[in-house]
Amino acid sequence: MTQDAQVIVVGAGPAGSTVATYLARAGVDVLVLEKTTFPREKVCGDGITPRGVKQLIDLGIDTSPEAGWQHSRGLRILTSELTLELDWPELTSFPPYGVTRTRHDFDELLAKTAVKAGARLLERTSVTGAITDERTGRVIGVTAKTGPDKTPVSYFAPLVLACDGVSARLALSVGIEKNEKRPMGVAVRRYYRSPRHDDAFIEGHLELWDRSDPRDPKLLPGYGWAFPLGDGTVNVGLGMLSTSKAFRNTDYRALMRSWLDSTPEEWGYREENAIGRIGGAGLPMGFNRTPHYRDGLLLLGDAGGMVSPFNGEGISSAMESAQLAAEFVVQALARPAGPSRERALLGYPRALKELMGGYYRLGNLFAKAIGSPKVMRVATRYGLRVNPLIPLIYKGLSGCYDPKGGDAVDRMISLAARLTPSV
Repeated sequence: MTQDAQVIVVGAGPAGSTVATYLARAGVDVLVLEKTTFPREKVCGDGITPRGVKQLIDLGIDTSPEAGWQHSRGLRILTSELTLELDWPELTSFPPYGVTRTRHDFDELLAKTAVKAGARLLERTSVTGAITDERTGRVIGVTAKTGPDKTPVSYFAPLVLACDGVSARLALSVGIEKNEKRPMGVAVRRYYRSPRHDDAFIEGHLELWDRSDPRDPKLLPGYGWAFPLGDGTVNVGLGMLSTSKAFRNTDYRALMRSWLDSTPEEWGYREENAIGRIGGAGLPMGFNRTPHYRDGLLLLGDAGGMVSPFNGEGISSAMESAQLAAEFVVQALARPAGPSRERALLGYPRALKELMGGYYRLGNLFAKAIGSPKVMRVATRYGLRVNPLIPLIYKGLSGCYDPKGGDAVDRMISLAARLTPSV
Protein backbone atom coordinates (compact mmCIF):
# COMPACT_ATOMS: atom_id res chain seq x y z
CA MET A 1 0.00 0.00 0.00
CA THR A 2 1.33 3.41 -0.98
CA GLN A 3 0.80 6.14 1.60
CA ASP A 4 -0.45 9.49 0.31
CA ALA A 5 0.50 11.38 3.50
CA GLN A 6 1.47 10.84 7.11
CA VAL A 7 -1.88 12.29 8.20
CA ILE A 8 -5.15 12.79 6.33
CA VAL A 9 -7.40 15.58 7.63
CA VAL A 10 -11.01 15.37 6.48
CA GLY A 11 -12.62 18.81 6.41
CA ALA A 12 -11.06 22.28 6.24
CA GLY A 13 -13.23 24.04 8.82
CA PRO A 14 -11.77 25.59 11.99
CA ALA A 15 -10.74 22.19 13.41
CA GLY A 16 -9.28 20.80 10.21
CA SER A 17 -7.34 23.86 9.12
CA THR A 18 -6.02 24.48 12.64
CA VAL A 19 -4.72 20.95 13.16
CA ALA A 20 -3.26 20.92 9.63
CA THR A 21 -1.38 24.15 10.36
CA TYR A 22 0.17 22.86 13.56
CA LEU A 23 1.09 19.51 12.01
CA ALA A 24 2.61 21.06 8.91
CA ARG A 25 4.66 23.47 11.01
CA ALA A 26 6.01 20.45 12.88
CA GLY A 27 7.16 18.90 9.60
CA VAL A 28 4.34 16.38 9.21
CA ASP A 29 3.15 15.60 5.68
CA VAL A 30 -0.56 16.54 5.86
CA LEU A 31 -3.23 16.05 3.22
CA VAL A 32 -6.46 18.03 3.78
CA LEU A 33 -9.57 16.89 1.92
CA GLU A 34 -12.36 19.47 1.63
CA LYS A 35 -15.71 18.76 -0.05
CA THR A 36 -16.37 22.38 -1.11
CA THR A 37 -14.26 25.15 -2.61
CA PHE A 38 -13.14 28.37 -0.95
CA PRO A 39 -14.53 30.89 -0.31
CA ARG A 40 -17.64 29.17 1.01
CA GLU A 41 -20.68 29.92 3.12
CA LYS A 42 -21.28 28.21 6.44
CA VAL A 43 -24.27 28.56 8.75
CA CYS A 44 -22.89 30.05 11.96
CA GLY A 45 -23.33 32.97 14.30
CA ASP A 46 -19.95 34.36 13.16
CA GLY A 47 -19.13 35.43 16.73
CA ILE A 48 -15.97 34.32 18.52
CA THR A 49 -15.47 34.76 22.25
CA PRO A 50 -12.08 35.61 23.79
CA ARG A 51 -11.54 31.86 24.22
CA GLY A 52 -11.55 31.47 20.45
CA VAL A 53 -9.52 34.63 19.88
CA LYS A 54 -6.73 33.06 21.94
CA GLN A 55 -6.65 30.19 19.45
CA LEU A 56 -6.30 32.63 16.55
CA ILE A 57 -3.46 34.40 18.32
CA ASP A 58 -1.76 31.06 19.02
CA LEU A 59 -1.85 30.37 15.27
CA GLY A 60 -0.14 33.71 14.64
CA ILE A 61 -3.17 35.27 12.95
CA ASP A 62 -3.52 39.05 13.11
CA THR A 63 -6.80 39.72 14.94
CA SER A 64 -6.67 43.51 14.71
CA PRO A 65 -9.52 45.59 13.25
CA GLU A 66 -7.11 46.62 10.48
CA ALA A 67 -6.93 42.95 9.45
CA GLY A 68 -10.70 42.79 8.97
CA TRP A 69 -11.93 41.69 12.40
CA GLN A 70 -14.83 43.42 14.13
CA HIS A 71 -14.00 43.59 17.83
CA SER A 72 -16.56 43.19 20.62
CA ARG A 73 -15.95 44.52 24.11
CA GLY A 74 -18.47 42.22 25.75
CA LEU A 75 -21.94 40.72 25.83
CA ARG A 76 -25.27 42.48 26.11
CA ILE A 77 -27.88 40.24 27.73
CA LEU A 78 -31.51 41.10 27.03
CA THR A 79 -34.71 39.87 28.65
CA SER A 80 -38.17 41.42 28.60
CA GLU A 81 -37.43 43.26 31.84
CA LEU A 82 -33.68 43.67 31.97
CA THR A 83 -30.67 44.66 29.87
CA LEU A 84 -27.15 44.00 31.10
CA GLU A 85 -23.94 45.11 29.36
CA LEU A 86 -21.00 43.04 30.55
CA ASP A 87 -17.42 43.60 29.38
CA TRP A 88 -15.36 40.53 28.62
CA PRO A 89 -13.45 39.70 31.80
CA GLU A 90 -9.80 40.60 32.24
CA LEU A 91 -8.08 37.20 32.38
CA THR A 92 -4.63 35.72 32.22
CA SER A 93 -5.65 32.97 29.81
CA PHE A 94 -7.68 34.91 27.23
CA PRO A 95 -7.59 38.40 25.64
CA PRO A 96 -10.19 40.98 26.75
CA TYR A 97 -12.02 41.12 23.42
CA GLY A 98 -14.06 38.94 21.12
CA VAL A 99 -14.24 39.15 17.34
CA THR A 100 -16.77 38.63 14.58
CA ARG A 101 -16.13 37.70 10.98
CA THR A 102 -18.25 35.85 8.44
CA ARG A 103 -17.41 32.20 7.92
CA HIS A 104 -17.12 33.08 4.23
CA ASP A 105 -13.87 34.88 5.10
CA PHE A 106 -12.92 33.08 8.30
CA ASP A 107 -12.70 29.52 6.97
CA GLU A 108 -10.77 30.59 3.88
CA LEU A 109 -8.29 32.52 6.02
CA LEU A 110 -7.64 29.45 8.18
CA ALA A 111 -7.32 27.18 5.14
CA LYS A 112 -4.79 29.56 3.57
CA THR A 113 -2.86 29.58 6.85
CA ALA A 114 -2.64 25.77 6.72
CA VAL A 115 -1.48 25.79 3.09
CA LYS A 116 1.11 28.45 3.85
CA ALA A 117 2.43 26.22 6.65
CA GLY A 118 2.92 23.38 4.16
CA ALA A 119 -0.33 21.40 4.26
CA ARG A 120 -1.68 20.09 0.94
CA LEU A 121 -5.31 21.02 0.33
CA LEU A 122 -7.56 19.19 -2.12
CA GLU A 123 -10.90 20.94 -2.66
CA ARG A 124 -14.04 19.41 -4.21
CA THR A 125 -13.10 16.11 -2.59
CA SER A 126 -15.99 14.64 -0.65
CA VAL A 127 -14.98 11.84 1.71
CA THR A 128 -17.51 9.01 1.82
CA GLY A 129 -16.06 6.76 4.50
CA ALA A 130 -13.06 5.20 6.17
CA ILE A 131 -10.93 2.39 4.80
CA THR A 132 -10.06 -0.17 7.47
CA ASP A 133 -7.50 -2.93 7.55
CA GLU A 134 -9.39 -6.21 7.09
CA ARG A 135 -7.18 -7.97 9.62
CA THR A 136 -6.91 -5.41 12.42
CA GLY A 137 -9.89 -3.09 11.83
CA ARG A 138 -7.56 -0.11 11.98
CA VAL A 139 -8.38 2.97 9.88
CA ILE A 140 -5.75 3.24 7.15
CA GLY A 141 -7.32 5.73 4.74
CA VAL A 142 -10.51 7.11 3.25
CA THR A 143 -12.68 6.73 0.17
CA ALA A 144 -13.82 9.87 -1.60
CA LYS A 145 -15.35 11.36 -4.71
CA THR A 146 -13.42 14.14 -6.33
CA GLY A 147 -13.88 16.81 -8.98
CA PRO A 148 -16.94 17.83 -10.97
CA ASP A 149 -17.42 14.23 -12.19
CA LYS A 150 -17.24 12.84 -8.63
CA THR A 151 -14.56 10.37 -9.58
CA PRO A 152 -14.09 7.65 -6.91
CA VAL A 153 -10.66 7.80 -5.28
CA SER A 154 -8.89 6.43 -2.22
CA TYR A 155 -6.24 8.02 -0.03
CA PHE A 156 -4.07 6.23 2.52
CA ALA A 157 -2.25 7.38 5.67
CA PRO A 158 -1.31 5.93 9.09
CA LEU A 159 -3.64 8.39 10.83
CA VAL A 160 -6.94 10.00 9.81
CA LEU A 161 -8.41 13.05 11.56
CA ALA A 162 -12.19 13.47 11.26
CA CYS A 163 -13.00 17.18 11.07
CA ASP A 164 -16.10 16.65 8.96
CA GLY A 165 -18.54 18.47 11.21
CA VAL A 166 -22.00 17.52 12.40
CA SER A 167 -22.46 14.90 9.67
CA ALA A 168 -19.63 12.86 11.26
CA ARG A 169 -19.62 10.63 8.19
CA LEU A 170 -16.21 9.15 8.99
CA ALA A 171 -17.15 8.26 12.55
CA LEU A 172 -20.40 6.69 11.40
CA SER A 173 -18.58 4.64 8.77
CA VAL A 174 -16.68 2.83 11.54
CA GLY A 175 -19.65 2.50 13.86
CA ILE A 176 -19.07 5.42 16.25
CA GLU A 177 -22.64 6.52 16.95
CA LYS A 178 -23.87 9.61 18.78
CA ASN A 179 -25.20 9.43 22.31
CA GLU A 180 -28.89 10.34 22.08
CA LYS A 181 -28.91 11.31 25.77
CA ARG A 182 -26.61 14.25 25.12
CA PRO A 183 -28.23 17.52 23.99
CA MET A 184 -28.41 18.61 20.38
CA GLY A 185 -29.13 22.10 19.18
CA VAL A 186 -30.56 23.66 16.06
CA ALA A 187 -29.56 27.14 14.96
CA VAL A 188 -30.90 29.38 12.20
CA ARG A 189 -29.45 32.68 11.10
CA ARG A 190 -29.77 35.45 8.53
CA TYR A 191 -27.93 38.65 7.70
CA TYR A 192 -29.67 42.03 7.96
CA ARG A 193 -28.61 45.53 6.98
CA SER A 194 -28.79 47.41 10.25
CA PRO A 195 -27.60 50.64 11.90
CA ARG A 196 -26.40 48.40 14.74
CA HIS A 197 -23.69 46.83 12.54
CA ASP A 198 -20.84 48.46 14.48
CA ASP A 199 -22.22 47.99 17.99
CA ALA A 200 -19.47 47.32 20.55
CA PHE A 201 -21.41 44.43 22.14
CA ILE A 202 -22.63 41.13 20.80
CA GLU A 203 -26.12 40.34 22.04
CA GLY A 204 -27.77 37.37 23.71
CA HIS A 205 -31.57 37.42 23.85
CA LEU A 206 -32.57 35.05 26.62
CA GLU A 207 -36.29 35.51 26.02
CA LEU A 208 -37.91 35.41 22.59
CA TRP A 209 -41.37 36.96 22.38
CA ASP A 210 -44.03 36.88 19.71
CA ARG A 211 -46.01 40.11 20.27
CA SER A 212 -48.02 39.96 17.03
CA ASP A 213 -51.11 39.96 19.25
CA PRO A 214 -50.49 42.63 21.95
CA ARG A 215 -53.30 41.13 24.05
CA ASP A 216 -51.66 37.71 24.10
CA PRO A 217 -47.85 37.86 23.87
CA LYS A 218 -46.25 34.43 23.64
CA LEU A 219 -42.91 33.38 25.09
CA LEU A 220 -41.17 31.35 22.39
CA PRO A 221 -38.72 28.49 22.97
CA GLY A 222 -35.00 29.08 22.48
CA TYR A 223 -32.58 31.99 22.69
CA GLY A 224 -31.45 34.57 20.15
CA TRP A 225 -28.32 36.45 19.19
CA ALA A 226 -27.19 39.47 17.20
CA PHE A 227 -23.52 39.70 16.16
CA PRO A 228 -22.48 42.99 14.53
CA LEU A 229 -20.10 42.49 11.60
CA GLY A 230 -19.01 46.10 11.10
CA ASP A 231 -19.73 46.03 7.36
CA GLY A 232 -23.27 47.39 7.49
CA THR A 233 -24.77 44.04 8.45
CA VAL A 234 -25.63 42.03 11.57
CA ASN A 235 -25.80 38.26 11.85
CA VAL A 236 -29.09 37.58 13.66
CA GLY A 237 -30.23 34.12 14.65
CA LEU A 238 -31.75 31.86 17.22
CA GLY A 239 -31.09 28.45 18.66
CA MET A 240 -33.09 25.77 20.43
CA LEU A 241 -32.00 22.76 22.47
CA SER A 242 -33.26 19.21 22.12
CA THR A 243 -34.26 19.41 25.79
CA SER A 244 -37.16 21.62 24.70
CA LYS A 245 -40.49 19.88 24.06
CA ALA A 246 -40.85 22.00 20.91
CA PHE A 247 -37.52 20.85 19.43
CA ARG A 248 -38.80 18.38 16.85
CA ASN A 249 -42.01 20.07 15.76
CA THR A 250 -40.96 23.70 15.31
CA ASP A 251 -40.77 25.66 12.06
CA TYR A 252 -37.54 27.49 12.92
CA ARG A 253 -37.74 29.95 10.07
CA ALA A 254 -41.27 30.97 11.05
CA LEU A 255 -40.15 31.15 14.69
CA MET A 256 -37.35 33.51 13.75
CA ARG A 257 -39.66 35.76 11.76
CA SER A 258 -42.15 35.90 14.66
CA TRP A 259 -39.39 36.95 17.03
CA LEU A 260 -37.77 39.52 14.76
CA ASP A 261 -41.07 41.14 13.84
CA SER A 262 -41.44 41.89 17.55
CA THR A 263 -38.06 43.66 17.83
CA PRO A 264 -37.87 47.48 17.50
CA GLU A 265 -38.29 48.51 13.88
CA GLU A 266 -35.31 50.87 14.06
CA TRP A 267 -33.01 47.87 14.54
CA GLY A 268 -33.70 46.93 10.93
CA TYR A 269 -34.42 43.23 11.42
CA ARG A 270 -37.16 43.18 8.80
CA GLU A 271 -37.68 41.36 5.52
CA GLU A 272 -36.84 44.40 3.38
CA ASN A 273 -33.39 44.61 5.01
CA ALA A 274 -32.62 40.88 4.81
CA ILE A 275 -29.69 39.56 2.80
CA GLY A 276 -29.94 36.02 1.50
CA ARG A 277 -32.04 33.23 2.92
CA ILE A 278 -32.42 31.93 6.45
CA GLY A 279 -29.86 29.15 6.93
CA GLY A 280 -30.01 26.37 9.50
CA ALA A 281 -27.60 23.86 11.02
CA GLY A 282 -27.39 21.24 13.74
CA LEU A 283 -25.23 21.74 16.83
CA PRO A 284 -23.75 18.53 18.30
CA MET A 285 -23.16 19.26 21.97
CA GLY A 286 -21.51 18.02 25.12
CA PHE A 287 -19.31 15.20 23.71
CA ASN A 288 -22.29 13.50 22.08
CA ARG A 289 -20.01 11.28 19.99
CA THR A 290 -17.22 9.22 21.56
CA PRO A 291 -14.64 7.73 21.70
CA HIS A 292 -12.62 10.61 20.33
CA TYR A 293 -9.84 8.22 19.33
CA ARG A 294 -10.09 4.66 18.09
CA ASP A 295 -7.86 2.56 15.82
CA GLY A 296 -6.14 5.32 13.88
CA LEU A 297 -9.12 7.73 13.76
CA LEU A 298 -9.32 10.93 15.81
CA LEU A 299 -12.52 13.00 16.12
CA LEU A 300 -12.14 16.78 16.34
CA GLY A 301 -14.60 19.63 16.81
CA ASP A 302 -18.21 19.09 15.77
CA ALA A 303 -17.45 15.54 14.65
CA GLY A 304 -16.84 14.74 18.31
CA GLY A 305 -19.80 16.75 19.64
CA MET A 306 -17.72 19.63 20.98
CA VAL A 307 -20.26 22.46 20.82
CA SER A 308 -20.80 24.06 24.23
CA PRO A 309 -24.21 23.23 25.74
CA PHE A 310 -23.99 26.55 27.59
CA ASN A 311 -23.84 28.94 24.65
CA GLY A 312 -23.81 27.00 21.37
CA GLU A 313 -20.25 28.05 20.49
CA GLY A 314 -18.23 25.46 18.62
CA ILE A 315 -15.38 27.36 16.97
CA SER A 316 -13.19 27.79 20.05
CA SER A 317 -13.56 24.17 21.16
CA ALA A 318 -12.94 22.93 17.61
CA MET A 319 -9.67 24.85 17.51
CA GLU A 320 -8.74 23.76 21.04
CA SER A 321 -9.30 20.12 20.12
CA ALA A 322 -7.15 20.67 17.02
CA GLN A 323 -4.30 22.10 19.04
CA LEU A 324 -4.44 19.12 21.40
CA ALA A 325 -4.73 16.59 18.57
CA ALA A 326 -1.70 18.05 16.79
CA GLU A 327 0.39 17.72 19.94
CA PHE A 328 -0.44 14.03 20.42
CA VAL A 329 -0.18 13.16 16.72
CA VAL A 330 3.29 14.69 16.46
CA GLN A 331 4.42 12.73 19.51
CA ALA A 332 2.84 9.52 18.17
CA LEU A 333 4.48 9.79 14.75
CA ALA A 334 7.87 10.13 16.43
CA ARG A 335 7.39 6.60 17.81
CA PRO A 336 7.37 3.29 15.96
CA ALA A 337 3.99 1.96 14.87
CA GLY A 338 2.54 -0.33 17.49
CA PRO A 339 1.82 -0.18 21.24
CA SER A 340 4.07 2.81 21.93
CA ARG A 341 2.38 4.93 19.26
CA GLU A 342 -1.04 3.87 20.54
CA ARG A 343 -0.19 4.99 24.05
CA ALA A 344 0.65 8.44 22.73
CA LEU A 345 -2.59 8.67 20.72
CA LEU A 346 -4.72 7.58 23.68
CA GLY A 347 -3.48 10.69 25.45
CA TYR A 348 -5.69 12.78 23.14
CA PRO A 349 -9.12 11.71 24.50
CA ARG A 350 -7.79 11.90 28.05
CA ALA A 351 -6.56 15.45 27.51
CA LEU A 352 -9.89 16.41 25.90
CA LYS A 353 -11.76 14.99 28.86
CA GLU A 354 -9.61 16.93 31.27
CA LEU A 355 -9.99 20.18 29.32
CA MET A 356 -13.71 20.06 28.45
CA GLY A 357 -15.35 16.99 29.96
CA GLY A 358 -16.48 18.29 33.33
CA TYR A 359 -17.46 21.68 31.94
CA TYR A 360 -19.56 20.05 29.22
CA ARG A 361 -21.17 17.74 31.73
CA LEU A 362 -22.24 20.84 33.67
CA GLY A 363 -23.51 22.25 30.40
CA ASN A 364 -25.54 19.11 29.69
CA LEU A 365 -27.23 19.49 33.09
CA PHE A 366 -27.82 23.18 32.38
CA ALA A 367 -29.36 22.38 28.99
CA LYS A 368 -31.72 19.91 30.60
CA ALA A 369 -32.77 22.46 33.23
CA ILE A 370 -33.60 25.26 30.77
CA GLY A 371 -35.47 23.13 28.25
CA SER A 372 -38.69 24.88 29.25
CA PRO A 373 -39.14 28.58 28.28
CA LYS A 374 -40.87 29.16 31.62
CA VAL A 375 -37.92 27.75 33.55
CA MET A 376 -35.58 29.91 31.49
CA ARG A 377 -37.67 32.99 32.25
CA VAL A 378 -37.68 32.33 36.00
CA ALA A 379 -33.92 31.78 35.93
CA THR A 380 -33.24 35.00 34.04
CA ARG A 381 -35.80 37.06 35.97
CA TYR A 382 -34.28 36.25 39.35
CA GLY A 383 -30.72 35.07 38.68
CA LEU A 384 -29.70 38.15 36.69
CA ARG A 385 -30.91 40.47 39.45
CA VAL A 386 -28.54 39.03 42.05
CA ASN A 387 -25.39 41.05 41.47
CA PRO A 388 -22.93 38.62 43.11
CA LEU A 389 -24.23 35.87 40.81
CA ILE A 390 -23.71 37.77 37.58
CA PRO A 391 -19.94 37.14 37.21
CA LEU A 392 -20.51 33.46 37.95
CA ILE A 393 -23.31 33.20 35.38
CA TYR A 394 -21.44 35.26 32.79
CA LYS A 395 -18.08 33.50 33.04
CA GLY A 396 -19.72 30.10 33.31
CA LEU A 397 -21.99 30.50 30.30
CA SER A 398 -19.33 32.10 28.10
CA GLY A 399 -16.52 29.72 29.08
CA CYS A 400 -14.28 32.74 29.66
CA TYR A 401 -12.66 31.94 32.98
CA ASP A 402 -9.11 31.17 34.03
CA PRO A 403 -9.00 27.38 34.46
CA LYS A 404 -5.88 27.66 36.62
CA GLY A 405 -5.77 30.35 39.25
CA GLY A 406 -7.81 33.46 38.55
CA ASP A 407 -10.22 35.02 41.00
CA ALA A 408 -12.73 33.34 43.31
CA VAL A 409 -15.31 33.00 40.52
CA ASP A 410 -12.78 31.34 38.21
CA ARG A 411 -11.79 28.92 40.95
CA MET A 412 -15.44 28.13 41.69
CA ILE A 413 -16.19 27.29 38.05
CA SER A 414 -13.01 25.24 37.73
CA LEU A 415 -13.82 23.32 40.90
CA ALA A 416 -17.39 22.63 39.75
CA ALA A 417 -16.09 21.37 36.40
CA ARG A 418 -13.52 19.11 38.06
CA LEU A 419 -16.04 17.66 40.50
CA THR A 420 -18.67 16.99 37.83
CA PRO A 421 -18.26 13.54 36.24
CA SER A 422 -17.26 13.97 32.59
CA VAL A 423 -18.88 10.78 31.31
